[in-house]
Amino acid sequence: MIVLGIESSCDDTSVAVYDSERGILSNVVSSQFIHLEFGGVYPELAAREHTKNFLPVLDKALKDAKISLNDVDVVAATFMPGLIVSLVVGVSAAKSLSFSINKPIVPVHHIEAHIFANFLVKEIEYPFIALVVSGGHTELILVKDFEDYLYIGGTLDDAVGEVFDKVARALDLGFPGGPVIDRLAQNGKEVIKFPRPLINEKGENRFNFSFSGLKTAVIKEIRKGIHKKEDIAASFQGAIIETLLKKTLDACNEFNVKRVVIAGGVSANSKLREEVSKIKGIEFYYPPLNLCTDNGAMVAFTGFKRFSKYNKGFKLDFEAKAKCRIDRFPQLLRDFHT
Repeated sequence: MIVLGIESSCDDTSVAVYDSERGILSNVVSSQFIHLEFGGVYPELAAREHTKNFLPVLDKALKDAKISLNDVDVVAATFMPGLIVSLVVGVSAAKSLSFSINKPIVPVHHIEAHIFANFLVKEIEYPFIALVVSGGHTELILVKDFEDYLYIGGTLDDAVGEVFDKVARALDLGFPGGPVIDRLAQNGKEVIKFPRPLINEKGENRFNFSFSGLKTAVIKEIRKGIHKKEDIAASFQGAIIETLLKKTLDACNEFNVKRVVIAGGVSANSKLREEVSKIKGIEFYYPPLNLCTDNGAMVAFTGFKRFSKYNKGFKLDFEAKAKCRIDRFPQLLRDFHT
């Protein structure tokens, strides 16, 4: 089975081709550097760039895979969550392709796709805890099976990747902030004890995150002009990673799970990977670097899993949504089976 995957939830336009027998045949990603001057993603510009980039990206994905549109069996696309103006471009393109080549369409949840990107490398036994860390999301999810998800907790304010971007902007490091802070921190020392928000919380926020206070503390320290940028980066990154892992391990203990899947763009962070390698008694999985950030291959593979489960597509009037928790997505699907 050949699945065409389309991803446009934020500022990356991506189309990939996945073959159930041969694996990833192509995975083309067009990143939008136009947002660099804003220090973050400008939604209207993102939508315009998606519109401009989609056809060239689709064309290259098909050529790289050495197939034509008529060879495609299923069209899969990210339907939610994300920037609605960006999602609509990819979803509209997917619906148009599905209609024009008369092939079924399969909706994919963005967080779900990030989690199952790990399965492109290795099949992982259920259940597991998923730690999703990206520019727009910070979530803990108990994955009991495909489409059987329990939302454990998430950020109450800023997502972890968003905080990386804002701290990088305060340090005048550019955008996106995650990779540059990761590199800078490698030459710094954790000399500043920044707060670890909610790290010892035992009540209703036990598995939730809050990074806005940490962001404010870091920006205040930057303005003092006392410490080197490298030391600020290392101290900030250390606080983030300690908080993420403490709550993840707490969730493992609570639900008696010995496997953790890390997903999303921040899963590429070298310090995070270094720290999880030191933890005993828990199996940690994270995708290769090219599958950490938004990409069509993770969408195509997740679409393949969904189509294989139902053996049918979904109605074309299934609409994109800016917000939808992963545990609520399977119920939405049941209303749109064809």
